Order: sequence, then C-alpha cells, then structure tokens
Amino acid sequence: MRKIVLFLREHVSFLVFQMVLVLFILLLYWLDGFRNYNTAIYSISISILLTAGYLAGKLIMRRSFYAAITRKPTKMEDALIRHVQTPEHRQTTEFTRQLYKLYQTEVQSLYSSQHRQLHFMNQWVHQMKTPISVIGLLLQEDGELDRASIAEEVDKIRRGLESVLVNARLETFEEDMRIERVPLLNLVQELVTEHKRLFITNGVFPVISIDQDFLVATDVKWMKIVIGQFITNAVKYTFDKGKRVHLTAEKDGTGLKLSIRDEGVGIPSSDLKRVTKAFFTGENGRLTGESTGMGLYIASEVCERLGHPLSIESELGIGTTVSVLFENGGGGAIDGAKTNRRIDGSDEDL
Repeated sequence: MRKIVLFLREHVSFLVFQMVLVLFILLLYWLDGFRNYNTAIYSISISILLTAGYLAGKLIMRRSFYAAITRKPTKMEDALIRHVQTPEHRQTTEFTRQLYKLYQTEVQSLYSSQHRQLHFMNQWVHQMKTPISVIGLLLQEDGELDRASIAEEVDKIRRGLESVLVNARLETFEEDMRIERVPLLNLVQELVTEHKRLFITNGVFPVISIDQDFLVATDVKWMKIVIGQFITNAVKYTFDKGKRVHLTAEKDGTGLKLSIRDEGVGIPSSDLKRVTKAFFTGENGRLTGESTGMGLYIASEVCERLGHPLSIESELGIGTTVSVLFENGGGGAIDGAKTNRRIDGSDEDL
C-alpha cells in the first residue's frame, strides 16, 4: 500500500496536467460549436483509461524500486538498489553505489586511524610502566639518590609523551604546518644539543659535516621531530661505545640531501622495506624491547606530506644511513664561509 501511495503522490502533477489537457480540448470543441455530450463523455473515459493504463504499467515496471525504498533498511548494503528499469533510476542507483564506495573508503580510513591510535596507546602505556617502575625502585633505595639514572628514565617518559602528542597531531597535519627557509646546520646542531644526554649515556659521539650556507625550505617543528627520531634510532641501535653518528649534507642533481649515518647493528634486509610501516619493530626492536614501531612510520608520513623523499640504506653489522632529500634546498646568502664542524672526542664538545 505504501508503494501505491508513494507512486500516486509522485504523479499528482501528471494527473492534474492530464485532466486540464482533456478539459482544454473539450472547451475548444465546445467553443467551435460541437455539442455532442456522448462523444465528450466517451473522450473523457478513454483518456482516464489510457492514463490509468500508462500509470499501472509504470508502477509495475518500478515496483522493485518502490519496494526497496519503502522497506526499513537493516544494513548499509540495502542502499544498493538492484533491478531498476528506467534510465533515471539506473543513473540514481549508479550514483548511490559510487557514494557507497566513498562511504566505505572513509569508514575504513577512520577505522584504521582509530585502530592505530588504540594500538599505539596500548603499547605506549605498557612501555611507560618500565621507567616508572625503575624510578620507584630507585626512590626506595637507601643512601644517596642516583639522579643520573632517574634523569635517564625521565627522558624516556618525556620522549614517550612527545611521541603520543606527535601521533595525535599527525591527524591535523595541514592545520599545523608552516614552511620557511632555515639554515640546515643550525637545525642539526640544535637537535644534537637537545640529545646531548642520550649521546653521553650511550657513549656515542656525533660528527656534523654540513656547509653553513645550506638552506632548506621546510617546517622546522616537524623536521625537528623527524631528524630527532633518526638521531634517537641511530644512538639506540649503536650498542658499542665509542662509535659515531655522522650527520652530513650534500648537493645532488635534484636538491640537498641530509644523511644520518650510524655505526650500529644495521637493519636486516628482510626488514628494510617494512621499517616505515606502523607498529613494525623487526629484529632490532625485539633486541631492545622498547620499540613501538611508530617512530619511522611517523617520520615517513611527515616527510611524505612535506614533500621530502625519504630513503633508508643499511648493511647488517655495518650501520644504517637515513637520508632526506630537500628538493628545494641549496646554498643561501648567509654570512660566513663554508665550514665543516666536527663534534667528537669529549663530552664538553656536545
């Protein structure tokens, strides 16, 4: 019954038009002097029958369509109406199917984002238990407080909190982006200074070899996160003391390439193509037990959105080189001659 009511409501204007048209024709005959009432009644009856037959046929052809839109849907697939007859409804159905594909894509994207956030938070909470437990044990010990050990664990918590904030801000990356030209040497030196305690604790020394007049156009805040992640990984996976982390920059045919090369354990070839995937820790991550598998994922996402191609090369037992290409980078008009600064030897140089 609902189908018939809906069909009639859709064709009310057509019925009114048909009635007006028939009355108009009869009026013309009347004004022309035609006065045969039987013929007029016959004409009206035939018009009604033809119109009713046309509408009945149309209703039969569209019954599946009306049946689909009048029943209560139970799942999203009910929007995909099948067995339509008219060109208009076929086009409407095709539009609905394309809209459904867009909906599915957006839902999957939101689901993946939510799942990634939940997985990351679960891993992060689990890892934060370790430094908190260590701090608690240190505070329970009698005698002088080991401030260096507490500071080290606090640094782990701070880096963990920063990774959570970065992962959250990644969802609104475009709203938090500001591109400017900055000296690459100053940017790298600032990051090395910020990671001074990490270098000292692990007995690893940074070596910077970057021309002072190199300029890059990038977002300083996000690139600090990216390069900081590379430095942290380079130090964390260099287990032997006295090793070095080399931070170099050079021009090539496409721009300015910044490379961070360590002398650590290296990455197995089987893991190399997957290290930028979310939550992938690989063999090295299992060695330390502190990897979330999100550091290089976030770095690769940031580099992709900033338009800085990222490449990773590694040889097991030799070390790893991570490179970022600034395609719009190059020399700039900065006072001072080209210089290479080497930082190694003593802790004071850090």
